[in-house]
Amino acid sequence: MADKTIMLACAAGMSTSLLVTKMVKAAEAQGLDADIFAVSATEIDDNVAKKPIDVVMLGPQVRFMKDEVTKKLEPKGIPVAVIDMADYGMMKGDKVLAAALALL
Repeated sequence: MADKTIMLACAAGMSTSLLVTKMVKAAEAQGLDADIFAVSATEIDDNVAKKPIDVVMLGPQVRFMKDEVTKKLEPKGIPVAVIDMADYGMMKGDKVLAAALALL
């Protein structure tokens, strides 16, 4: 099992898949054992119920869901943040990974 589990959520789970690949490469370069994966926003609850999640990062297109998701996950001790739009648009996996780890 990975040391850290980072779940990214976006509208369909597709647009974050390239970002996940870049984040995994950044984690490997840092020697970090991380399980990083993407889902659609509608799958957040199912995934949280299935396995331990350390942090949830929302894609900019679903930023409107932050309060709702935070309200559900805060009691479980899971921090939630919106991915910076510039980092998301430029697929800066290292920056998004750093932001996720800073929440832990």
